[in-house]
Amino acid sequence: MEGPAAAGLGLMRLWMILAALAGFASVGFGAFAAHGVTDPKLQGWLRTGAEYGLAHALAVFACAVVWQMGGTRAALAAPLFLAGVLIFSGSLYAMGLGAPRWFGAITPIGGLAFLAGWGVLAWAAAGVRQA
Repeated sequence: MEGPAAAGLGLMRLWMILAALAGFASVGFGAFAAHGVTDPKLQGWLRTGAEYGLAHALAVFACAVVWQMGGTRAALAAPLFLAGVLIFSGSLYAMGLGAPRWFGAITPIGGLAFLAGWGVLAWAAAGVRQA
């Protein structure tokens, strides 16, 4: 495979690797919330970050499926989901590990990235042609 299709495949492969690492981190932070933290507020932040991180790591794999079906715009949704994981989940993980509370001010930016990703994924899916 050569040209733009090969480049797109390489980029989607990178997004899937990053999504798998985000899933790994989500499971780890979720387990830490359940077994390594006693403060209910910190547990909540870690759990919420883990739940959203895992869901959106899987969403990146959905992007790969839609992209393979011809919905090439899905390649735009994957980095939005990953940015959301980094910002939304990452800020919650940081606060759960003791970072200053002002980290919570950036959490909604990650939520907006999640919303944008879902909107773009829907747009991509709408562009898939039926056989």
